[in-house]
Amino acid sequence: MFVERALAGAPLALVILALSGCSSPWACTDTRAERGEAGVRVQVEDTSGRPLGVTAEVVDWRLEPHPQVPSEGDQVRFHYRFDGADVISGPAVDACAVDKERVALGCQTVYSSEAWSRPDGGLTGDDWFAVEHPEQVAGVLLIPNDQSYDGRTCEQDIKDGGGPHPPEPAGMGDQL
Repeated sequence: MFVERALAGAPLALVILALSGCSSPWACTDTRAERGEAGVRVQVEDTSGRPLGVTAEVVDWRLEPHPQVPSEGDQVRFHYRFDGADVISGPAVDACAVDKERVALGCQTVYSSEAWSRPDGGLTGDDWFAVEHPEQVAGVLLIPNDQSYDGRTCEQDIKDGGGPHPPEPAGMGDQL
C-alpha cells in the first residue's frame, strides 16, 4: 500500500521540484550577445542589443611613451567620453587599437564609472595600453556591447545563473 501511494505522489513531487527551480541542469542555459559593430563613436547596447541611451566615443589617441615606463617605447594613449552614463554604475565597453584592416592589436575594457564628470554632464577618461607593434596602429575603436554586466553562468550557479551575457571581450587578432 505504501509503494502505491509513493508512486502516485511522485509526479506531483517532480512538478513541485521543477517549478521551484530545483530541477535538473538542463533547465539552465547561457547565451552570449552578438558583438556589435565597432566604431569611434558607438551607442552602447545591452545583452539583447537594445540601446542603453549612452554614447561612448574615442575623442583622440596617439602613440607616446608611458611616463611611468618610458623605456618600453611607444604605447597607445587614448581619451574617451561617455554621454548619458550614470557616474556610479554606468556601462563599460571594449576599446581596441586596430591596424588599417581593423584587426585588433590590443584591447581592454574602459568603464564609465572610472571616468571624470564634466560640467556638461559627460564623463571623460584616458587610458593606455601596450601593443606589440605600435607602428601598425591606425586607430582606436570601441565595441558597443556593455561589458559591465557580470551575471553568473550556469556553471557558477545552476539554480539562479544563466541567461544572456555580453559577448566575449575582444582580443588581439579579432577582426572588428
